[in-house]
Amino acid sequence: MTTEKPSTAQAISHTSTEVPSLQPIDPAAELPHRKVIRGWLIPLSDKSTIRAITLLTVDFCILAALLVGTVYFQSWWAKLLCSLVAGFWIGRIFIIGHDACHQSLTAHRKLNKWLGRIAFLPSVSPYSLWDVGHNVVHHGYTNLKGVDFVWAPASEEEYRAMSAGRKFMEHIYRSGWAPGVYYLYEIWWKKMMFPSKGAMPTQRKSFFWDSLLCASFGVIWAIVAVIAAMATEQSVWLTLLYTWAIPLFFWFSMIGFVVYVHHTHTRVVWHDDKAEWSKAQPFVSTTVHLIFNFKIGALLHHIMEHTAHHVDMSIPLYKLKKAQAFLEEMLPQRIVIQKFSWRWYFRTAKACKLYDFKNKCWLDFKGRPTAQVS
Repeated sequence: MTTEKPSTAQAISHTSTEVPSLQPIDPAAELPHRKVIRGWLIPLSDKSTIRAITLLTVDFCILAALLVGTVYFQSWWAKLLCSLVAGFWIGRIFIIGHDACHQSLTAHRKLNKWLGRIAFLPSVSPYSLWDVGHNVVHHGYTNLKGVDFVWAPASEEEYRAMSAGRKFMEHIYRSGWAPGVYYLYEIWWKKMMFPSKGAMPTQRKSFFWDSLLCASFGVIWAIVAVIAAMATEQSVWLTLLYTWAIPLFFWFSMIGFVVYVHHTHTRVVWHDDKAEWSKAQPFVSTTVHLIFNFKIGALLHHIMEHTAHHVDMSIPLYKLKKAQAFLEEMLPQRIVIQKFSWRWYFRTAKACKLYDFKNKCWLDFKGRPTAQVS
């Protein structure tokens, strides 16, 4: 006699009395309120301080070894390989810091703030500025034009009013080839490193000190690379390239790419009216669950299980996979699920240039509809 394996929803329901019903919601029915859906996920919000610190320590040790490899190895290809993987590992460490900034890494608020600042150092990302731009603005107003600014598409009218130089940059940014250039200039430089009052109307002392901390770390990192080059009698410029510049640019490209694919899809909706946006309950409809081969999602600490993260930011990264599976079981046909391929990515980049906010339709740069959101 065989026993049927319980579904993810059944497994979660057995661990909590908070779940009122575990029957999947009919796709035609009204979407439950966010508080109800978050209530389903309460059993997955427990945090482990030991696990969090272990993850961060191991990832820092691996990053240090990779950066040492960029100096130690003699062949250019070994240096380049270490350099590229180091950039990827900066991204892994940043994701841990991202959890800390959401207060989902450990159960201790002050510890999260310290761990977050430490984890953000390799990516030269100021903690307090990320907290405001990401936690308050992006998560609070996901895909609401005029508030959420990351990869926000321009309307046809806005595009027509742009200068020639700005139009050129829009073509570069949305080509699919330059997510790192976009993030480096439009987000990191303008809004995260000593931002002006125009870029960040709210000014806090912590913004300055966090920017200074990260800038100092980046400069010290470069100085250490120069010292290592001189000590090993290697080219200073090549050592800076492999040990500092390539890892950082890989990281900027990685974060620009990840945020783009999280919220840009022919089925993803953008809004420019707050009342309409609020009624749509966009915490489900504005995020993409991107599925990769070769366990790449696990290598990214499961941040690609992004719908679950937007529904409940308190879920730690090591429980996102289970939370995402649960949501997809409970909310069939509601969540955008996409298997990643480079063909899909560049097809999306080609289709998603501008946005018609009235008709909820993606446009090309000539204003022609390319994909109607259902």
